[in-house]
Amino acid sequence: MLPVIIVGAGPTGLALALALAGHGIPSVVLDGSDGPPAARPARSVVLAPDVARWAELPGAHRESAAWAGWRTVRRGRTVDTHAFGPTDAPRHLPQHVLEATLRDAVARQELVRLARGHRLTDFERREGDVLAHSVLRPTDGRREENRQWRGGYLVGCDGARSTVRKLLGVPFPGRTAVERYAVAALRAELPWPEEAALHRGLTAGEVTVRPLSGERWRLDWPLPPDEGLVTPEALLARVESTLADLGGGTPPPYQLLDTGVQVCHQRLARNWRVDRVFLAGDAAHLLGALGTQQVAEGLRDAENLAWRLAVASRLGYGDGLLDGYQQERRGAVGRRLRAVDQALPLVRGRGGLGGRLPGRGRGRLALLSDGHLGRGTLGGPPDYGGAARRGTGDVATTPRVGAPVTDVPVTALDGARARLRDRLGGPLLLVLTAPGARVWDARHWLSAGLMPELAAVAETLDLPAELLVTEEYPGAGAHTVLLVRPDGHLAAWLPGAHPDALREAVRRLRGTTPAPAEPTGGR
Repeated sequence: MLPVIIVGAGPTGLALALALAGHGIPSVVLDGSDGPPAARPARSVVLAPDVARWAELPGAHRESAAWAGWRTVRRGRTVDTHAFGPTDAPRHLPQHVLEATLRDAVARQELVRLARGHRLTDFERREGDVLAHSVLRPTDGRREENRQWRGGYLVGCDGARSTVRKLLGVPFPGRTAVERYAVAALRAELPWPEEAALHRGLTAGEVTVRPLSGERWRLDWPLPPDEGLVTPEALLARVESTLADLGGGTPPPYQLLDTGVQVCHQRLARNWRVDRVFLAGDAAHLLGALGTQQVAEGLRDAENLAWRLAVASRLGYGDGLLDGYQQERRGAVGRRLRAVDQALPLVRGRGGLGGRLPGRGRGRLALLSDGHLGRGTLGGPPDYGGAARRGTGDVATTPRVGAPVTDVPVTALDGARARLRDRLGGPLLLVLTAPGARVWDARHWLSAGLMPELAAVAETLDLPAELLVTEEYPGAGAHTVLLVRPDGHLAAWLPGAHPDALREAVRRLRGTTPAPAEPTGGR
């Protein structure tokens, strides 16, 4: 089997290689960087629950903070709070920690080859494969080494200045510097430990305060569009003023760890797939304004693309399956960017669009919080509705096809119990809602009810599938069968084990059968 060639060893490229390995697909990662990123605690990432598993890898777990809650404060008065539970808390960690953790995991993975120092120079798209050309620039004074790499597919995860995108000639339209933030990371004892907060009306203006691990915090102050260079003295004054307000007039003792300025761009590549070549992460999109999370979107790209490439590599399915990556991910990121464009005039008072914004009734503070809280169009997980057939029934109360699955407890056929998200990243999942399944031992219900028929159907599907059981699932009645994709999105649901309907749903998922028209009515 030909490997997938991945260009770029940032979070998206490394996560894609690991996700492919989870499907048994080899990959080569061309790492043209000068080495691991510098330790910058002020450059951090927030991972929502649907991608939080990447922060739970050994190494990252110790350095990531799971938020206990969110607090919105205006002029010293709390106007909104939100408590997180163990399954829905965002995880916050420095980006260099995430990258180091992914690199360690790649080094332990036999199916991934990390080609350090190899910079892509060109590639050839051929009928049955891709031939990539790289150059290795040694650090010991030896001559450059040219190398060719043959793969089944090539994925450009090589950043905003992507060589892959430029070689493809794909336009990258958008806007530059839609927002700027002064950023500081510090160690201190602040009010509301383990809670993130948005403060408005402080002496230093608006600030977002987000906890890291070990009593460390990241503080972000939005900068006016006409403000020039942020001097170290001005940034230190912001820190002192903010801490004084948070401490009731006297700043608590603190240790300043890192500072910087974050510039948020908005760009979206015109095409994310050209034949056997794909774009992902910063090579495909840029965002970050109003709390939107660029790294999290890159991880979603990797998860969405990995299972498609795995199926295509193993079974030879092509365009319908692979086109779904661009349709779903480019559409989801495009909706996020449009939401930012709509919200900015309202929350920052720029332009005259505020009166026409659909989210105006929710208020400025709610819109400023959504990206951090992981809700709404600014922060919520992507919904690929319409990507596959929904089941029958009331669309307002039944499971939403294309939406992320709810993380319910599940039981495997061997009796092992886990959370549904813990079983993602491998084969398709067939989840049967069977009330009482936790009461009876697995060996009893394996031969009862729908289980024998469903187990037999699972063996005949065109794609590998694992059968799980759950006591209940939101909106699904007893004996409902849920078809869950490896990236955690609901592909279909059926009221019972209907072999032909289930096989048809899998055929649509792999892209060999056209999806029927979306039913009329509300979603």
